Amino acid sequence: MNLTLRPYQPTDANVITTWLKSEYLMRQWCADRYERFPVTPENMNSYHQQYIDGHNSVALTMVDSEEIVGYITLRTPADDSSEQRLGFVIVDDSQRGKGFGKALVSMAVDYAFSKLGALKVSLGVFENNPAAIRCYESVGFHRVVRYETESYDCLGQIWDCIEMELLDNAIKSISPL
Repeated sequence: MNLTLRPYQPTDANVITTWLKSEYLMRQWCADRYERFPVTPENMNSYHQQYIDGHNSVALTMVDSEEIVGYITLRTPADDSSEQRLGFVIVDDSQRGKGFGKALVSMAVDYAFSKLGALKVSLGVFENNPAAIRCYESVGFHRVVRYETESYDCLGQIWDCIEMELLDNAIKSISPL
């Protein structure tokens, strides 16, 4: 494997959107950020133009040599540059089980700490996504209690989020694969 993270390019959406095989999986990936399923490359690029500014938010694509195998975003919540928040984490569904999820999250966390100067990386993950929870825990994230649980109305149900975080000194002993 020759995994690298690079800035998202609009043509990446042609590949990434094909990984969203069902509305259920799409909602686990983006909650209510996209109005309808399926998400098209045009929808994804429109979202990027509106919300990913390259300063307070960045989108990264993970490639294995030249093949696109993962995608993730980082954003600064509430103008606090000491924290970066992961979002839109997805790996090519045909590549699952190969450690790409752990590598993607590890590389994004390293990017947040080393390039963006974060002291903490946080994320929210739906309780109904145990594979993602296990992936985040394998990188070193731990659950934290929030005053109020973040919830979304997805597919006629209320989905609750688990809040997780990782502090800069916790990543030093974790290897990507």
